[in-house]
Amino acid sequence: MKKLISLAACAVISTAVWAQTTPAQSKTAADSLLNSMDSGTKAEPVIATFKSTRLILGATTETVKKNNLNFLVIHRFGDIGGSEGGGKTLFGLDNSSDIYIGFEYGLSDNLDIDFGRSKFAQQVDLGLKYAIIHQTSDNATPFAVTLLGKAGIKAYHADQGEFPTFTDRFAYVAQAIIARKFSANFSLQLTPTYVRDNSPFPFLAGNERSFFAMGIAGRLKVTKRMGIVVDYAHPFSSFRSNATGDNAFYDPLGIGIEIETGGHVFTIVFSNAKAISETSYLSASQSDWGKGQFRLGFTISRMFSFNKKAKKAY
Repeated sequence: MKKLISLAACAVISTAVWAQTTPAQSKTAADSLLNSMDSGTKAEPVIATFKSTRLILGATTETVKKNNLNFLVIHRFGDIGGSEGGGKTLFGLDNSSDIYIGFEYGLSDNLDIDFGRSKFAQQVDLGLKYAIIHQTSDNATPFAVTLLGKAGIKAYHADQGEFPTFTDRFAYVAQAIIARKFSANFSLQLTPTYVRDNSPFPFLAGNERSFFAMGIAGRLKVTKRMGIVVDYAHPFSSFRSNATGDNAFYDPLGIGIEIETGGHVFTIVFSNAKAISETSYLSASQSDWGKGQFRLGFTISRMFSFNKKAKKAY
């Protein structure tokens, strides 16, 4: 059923994307491209498909501009309901399932390097993010594509016996993030993903070292500085699909409100995913919305500029 829902969602979005271009519109887009070539002008790239480099669960197509630094603080509290929630934990506010501190630095306008550390599994991540295709305002290029690659290491995990060798501590994720800004108010993205964990996590018999996943996310602008965001992912993993009982897995889903306040982007979210790092939330989401096993969280994104020219111009 999960696979059917995921595939249906992908089909609907794909249809919506290509349905935007009727034969007449295709001709218009082609004419616009030819006219821009003839006139020597360049089609303008679409900007701010999303307001931040990260939505709720995963990354967006946005990159950090050259010589800018994005500082991220991401927090997930404990379960609101269920056996670990309720009034005794102030509906999860007494606990934290994960805390992530991250830095993203722009090596160029299209390439940034990312570093972060999670409380969940004590994992340290290092990655590169590269925007290879930009959506253009004349629709000649109807979508944006950004590639993301990360390596994580569970450097301080308590049980040494779970990692016979040093390389067993590593996990990797590779993503192609494909997004389209349909209007000033609405953006969607698909994220085909490959996950590889040298020691299958969580440590359960029969768990897979690698699997594919598909993410789908969207943003709906409701005011000048506020939007509703939704982020969902489905791992294509037979082990996770067939697990039951206390070892059952559930697709990670997040819903939130995103607020832009000048140099900050602040997002308030509810999610069943305990973990924040991509390799962890895709591998180890075992919380059920139906049992109250979802949690309040937030993301704070603050951009700093080290561009001397920009400072002088300002």
